[in-house]
Amino acid sequence: MYTGNQLREMFLKYFEGKGHVIQPSASLIPKDDPTLLLTVAGMVPFKPYFLRQVEPPFSRATTVQKCVRTPDLESVGKTARHHTFFEMLGNFSFGDYFKEEVIPWAWEYITVILQIPVEKLWVTIYPEDEEARSIWSKAGVSPDRIVADPENFWAAGPVGPCGPCSEIYVDLGESRGCGKDDCAIGCDCDRFLEVWNLVFMQYIRNEAGTLTPLPKRNIDTGMGLERIASVIQGVESNFDTDLFMPLINKTAEIAGLQYKKDPKTDVALKVVADHARAVSFMLADGIRPSSDGRGYVLRRILRRGIRFARLLGIEKPFLEQIFRVIQEHYAHWYTELKENENFILNHLRLEEKNFQATLEQGMLILQDKVKAFRESGQKILSGEDAFHLYETYGFPVELTEEMLLEEGISVDMESFDKASEEHRLLAKEQSRQMKAAGENSLLTEKAKRLGPTRFLGYEQLESDSIIEAMFNEEGEVDGAGEGEEVICLLDQTPFYAESGGQISDEGIIRTGKAYAEVLELRKLPSGAITHRLLIKDGVLKIGEKVHTVVNKEKRKAIAGHHSSTHLLQTALRKILGDHVQQAGSLVTSERLRFDFSHFSPLTAEQITEVENNVNRKIMASLTVQAEEMSMNQAREKGAIALFGEKYGEIVRLVEMGDYSRELCGGTHVKNTGEIGLFKIISEGGIGAGLRRIEAVAGMESLAYLREMESQFDEISTVLKVQPKESVKKVHLMTAQIRELEKEIQQLNAKLSKYEADSIMSKVQDIHGVKILASRVQAPDMETLRQTADMLRDKLKEGVIVLGAVADEKVNLVTVVHPSGLNGLHAGKIIKEVASITGGGGGGRPDMAQAGGKDSSKLGEALDKVPSIIRHFLGHNS
Repeated sequence: MYTGNQLREMFLKYFEGKGHVIQPSASLIPKDDPTLLLTVAGMVPFKPYFLRQVEPPFSRATTVQKCVRTPDLESVGKTARHHTFFEMLGNFSFGDYFKEEVIPWAWEYITVILQIPVEKLWVTIYPEDEEARSIWSKAGVSPDRIVADPENFWAAGPVGPCGPCSEIYVDLGESRGCGKDDCAIGCDCDRFLEVWNLVFMQYIRNEAGTLTPLPKRNIDTGMGLERIASVIQGVESNFDTDLFMPLINKTAEIAGLQYKKDPKTDVALKVVADHARAVSFMLADGIRPSSDGRGYVLRRILRRGIRFARLLGIEKPFLEQIFRVIQEHYAHWYTELKENENFILNHLRLEEKNFQATLEQGMLILQDKVKAFRESGQKILSGEDAFHLYETYGFPVELTEEMLLEEGISVDMESFDKASEEHRLLAKEQSRQMKAAGENSLLTEKAKRLGPTRFLGYEQLESDSIIEAMFNEEGEVDGAGEGEEVICLLDQTPFYAESGGQISDEGIIRTGKAYAEVLELRKLPSGAITHRLLIKDGVLKIGEKVHTVVNKEKRKAIAGHHSSTHLLQTALRKILGDHVQQAGSLVTSERLRFDFSHFSPLTAEQITEVENNVNRKIMASLTVQAEEMSMNQAREKGAIALFGEKYGEIVRLVEMGDYSRELCGGTHVKNTGEIGLFKIISEGGIGAGLRRIEAVAGMESLAYLREMESQFDEISTVLKVQPKESVKKVHLMTAQIRELEKEIQQLNAKLSKYEADSIMSKVQDIHGVKILASRVQAPDMETLRQTADMLRDKLKEGVIVLGAVADEKVNLVTVVHPSGLNGLHAGKIIKEVASITGGGGGGRPDMAQAGGKDSSKLGEALDKVPSIIRHFLGHNS
């Protein structure tokens, strides 16, 4: 039986032998791919190669890729094979080999290398792919084991590369099935497990749905490590493999529980193990918990893991302990778990602490409810109360149910679901109402009558204005007080309303007795600017004179970023060519995003050249001037206009020295020197012929560089060298680590051989079968298996049961040689032996491994091996 670590290595080595270049796993953050939050498949890092956006540096590659998917989050722990984080084994061809090569390789790997019996295997093909059927048959697959499935067609999207695919399934046996007479491939039960998908990327599909053969056909395959490990290790689910069991056992230990004793707690143990693993790897790749994007996905997984830990009775911080186990079993392969340890632990501790505090608040309130229920004799908590706990304190309804169950109190889940839905609809409606307030007929008509709002913001950041109209969600009002949200129309304003990619200003509106925050500004077709306000104190009334104040620091930062986009576009056109056209932008106080037309990624040299070009113009302190003129005059001056944008007769031309001339209605610096510094953060493709640059300017660029410097200093501190010596020290340490690893392997091999020679005297004869049961010194399961292999060669035939203690845990290995000797089964023998140490395991008839919790029982377990063998041989004495 192979471990997960061995399966990774075996796969890569096999395809390396077939001319593939082994590539390390890419980050869980997709590089230059705004279409994806996270890396969801092994092919994601190679999309530019498949789409020929970048010429591949090699024609064949093989990887073990880290992936995260969350669409089936609620299924994790309840099924045998749903995970958030998983590892995908894959081999890829970029216009090199195709079906004729990949199909025989896949069949050889499955049947010869992994030695999965042919009678357990099935293959699916696309119904029209007779070529694949023929190649599978020639490879050795029986025709009656090849099934046509119309779902076997892969596509990158509605338009783009696509092609048929083939899947390899393993029949796990009738015991794993549904028992129906028609149970077969495609059945919803667990009997037939898909382990490998081979995608034959041979067409490109256009908007009309027409398929055209690709000039260079590609191969993309994917095999889940967790799935194939469950098959090879002969266990019931992915969670029972050595990839998960250490995490499950640690969680059970913290909770004071035992795995496989209660189906309900088993689900929670699996969820905690899975989610802790996902969170650790996401943090290791630099994803920070946040309220949106991939950070929100991380936080959601983390909090769900804590929630299920609560159901197990774990109330104190525990994730660090689980992370240490993850580190122990994965860091040798994924070094980022060690390298980014401080970052990971800091975020785990902080998130766990904050969420635990939130849960504590909810528990106190729930305890008060329970006390009141005891006094009144009430037995059902209303759904509204349960929802209040969830919405206000983040207290999961599952925990509410769990706590109240002990008191004989239930939760009205029907009304809870109803309250949840009502809240969702209400929030959606309120948002819609306030967002649409600027478009309702009363406001629109009022705005038309009042005329355009005079915009003062190009020249000043404060003004005295008159409130000309005020609306709430019900309609026009004369006034509003503290806590209310309203839409106002002013006669004049310094606030810039979101337009042309530039976000709205922030600031306040105040009188002597009241003030309000400006939440949002919108410009109506009439030219009126609506101000969405939250009144923080006092009362605002129609006709009242107010003082408006724009947040100066925010405006300055926004202006710096906006002016940078103008310099950036000119630099791109000078360096890449006049075909570069702006295709969209976002300008905020924190960053800028600039989309443009171009057909290939920028090289590192081009990015540096663009940066240098922009920064030279910043340091040149070019005067920035804005002037209104006719469209014809602007064209004569060589102004750049947005492609497809409609302009009036009078336009606003923004000039930066003789370098940049663009039509723009946004706010800008007075002199490019005010920008300070410009730094590109990323460059990538967002579609056919479209690229995106993200950058920072001013204080934000300084903050970015300081963060990079801080990380570099932290690396230098950890390495205990001067910063300039860090790279040299890393190379030196890497070489030393490789040498030490070789020494450890050599020493373990020598120790195993010595022990094997010394314990042969312990061989017993049990009813004609040689039995060797002994405790040995082995730091891990790998060394224990090596010792068993040596003893098998020396014993020639018989049963070997070896046990060792590593990190206070029991490791056991059983060998029956030759396989099936006297009807003995290694998996069944080890299951009996392991149970004495409080553990479990299983495996093939010839070899099996197991783990145990109670190391003090190892001697007793090994002493009972003779009686266990007698029992299996049919002799009870």
